[in-house]
Amino acid sequence: MGLSVDGIFTTMVTTMDAAGRLVIPSDIRREAAIEPGTPLDVRWRDGVIEIEPLPLEVTLERKGRFVVATPAGKVPRLRTATVQRTRRQVARRRGGR
Repeated sequence: MGLSVDGIFTTMVTTMDAAGRLVIPSDIRREAAIEPGTPLDVRWRDGVIEIEPLPLEVTLERKGRFVVATPAGKVPRLRTATVQRTRRQVARRRGGR
């Protein structure tokens, strides 16, 4: 397993089985908030395989004075780890609060 530096893993090794299935290590799944059933975009670009979760489809709705994004379909509840990771990332961007 690799060392995480600001959410980037320096090295991780995984294998593909005979059916072509790839195991994404749990640390990466946790950091990327990838749950079973998450649609993934897989592409080949300049000799590199890229795997990225698809963006969540939302509709914009007015709620009072605000416009809010509401998921277009049913989505699982946010996990505590996802919320905490997002808060840390936002704090870092704002100057480390």
